[in-house]
Amino acid sequence: MGKKTRSGPDKLSRKAYERELKRLHAELVALQEWVKATGAKVCVVFEGRDSAGKGGTIKAITAKVSPRVFRVVALPAPTEREKSQMYIQRYVPHLPAAGEVVIFDRSWYNRAGVERVMGFCSEDDTERFLRMVPDVERAMVDSGIILLKYWLEVGEQEQTKRLQSRIDDPRKIWKLSDMDLRSYTMWYDFGEARDDMITATHSGWAPWSVVRTDDKRRGRLNLITHLLSQLPYEPLDPLTVELPERPAPSEHVEIDLTPYTVPTVF
Repeated sequence: MGKKTRSGPDKLSRKAYERELKRLHAELVALQEWVKATGAKVCVVFEGRDSAGKGGTIKAITAKVSPRVFRVVALPAPTEREKSQMYIQRYVPHLPAAGEVVIFDRSWYNRAGVERVMGFCSEDDTERFLRMVPDVERAMVDSGIILLKYWLEVGEQEQTKRLQSRIDDPRKIWKLSDMDLRSYTMWYDFGEARDDMITATHSGWAPWSVVRTDDKRRGRLNLITHLLSQLPYEPLDPLTVELPERPAPSEHVEIDLTPYTVPTVF
């Protein structure tokens, strides 16, 4: 997967990436069929630095599978009512039922990350959360949920490059929020929050897995490969399928679709 240099492996080529991703997509389909057949409940948590590639990785995972099985949860800012609830309460209804894989694009760990660093909660709130969450996750696992937690880590220079590309490219400007700009100056604060979070909530039943994503393509492939290795699915048996013959034409006369057709521009 690319030549290695003294400073590390080269960027993975698009051709090599797409070839390996195609293979992994077939494995994800096999995983999907196993989840459906066994009634497994899989919960995958994505956390990480801003611009570390969470969205792109989630898209890579879900590109060829059914949204009825693989469900992505990305909750907005809490409402006033939700702010008055037990912190983790609004996430509980989104946990997987039998035959589902639920992917959280950021999760209850907001409390230990962005909320802590940006001052949206108190230090007492964060400390209480860090003490509580391992027991809550133990309850999830005891209920039959397979819980996988990923932290995507990107280097300081690469983050700057990616945020600048969002500024320069009108196709990406929607990805740049006021929060991104505010948090950009808090690189080391987020690093400290990450370390405290991982140290306090890494457990035998819900361990953290850190994925380096300075090379987005390698990061995606490494994460998907690791995710598949954590689940006891079986590869699909090859299928032999033949299309049935169509019946003879009926007497129905089709209408002229020209008046309804989109103009040819390209």
